[in-house]
Amino acid sequence: MADVYRPAAKKPTKSRALTEIRSVARSHTRTAINVLVGIMRSDEATPAARVSAANAILDRGWGKVAQPIENGEDGVLELIHRIERIIVHPGRVGADDAGADA
Repeated sequence: MADVYRPAAKKPTKSRALTEIRSVARSHTRTAINVLVGIMRSDEATPAARVSAANAILDRGWGKVAQPIENGEDGVLELIHRIERIIVHPGRVGADDAGADA
């Protein structure tokens, strides 16, 4: 049989390739969850594997736990407060703002 001319396939763009990868991965979601549940319930799996599987299931079902904002010595909230005071009240540098340029 003679070769039939076929135009060359377009090279997928990076975003299209990522979309296709996500689609393929998502098509295996049910199987992946079942595997994780199997590991979590297995008496033969190591405790670390069981905990890891359980955490993966919870993260996908409920989302990861929000990380608290640090609020201690030189913490994030104190830094935000100091920046705010310097911008809003540049002439009002108090004792708690020592070292700030006004």
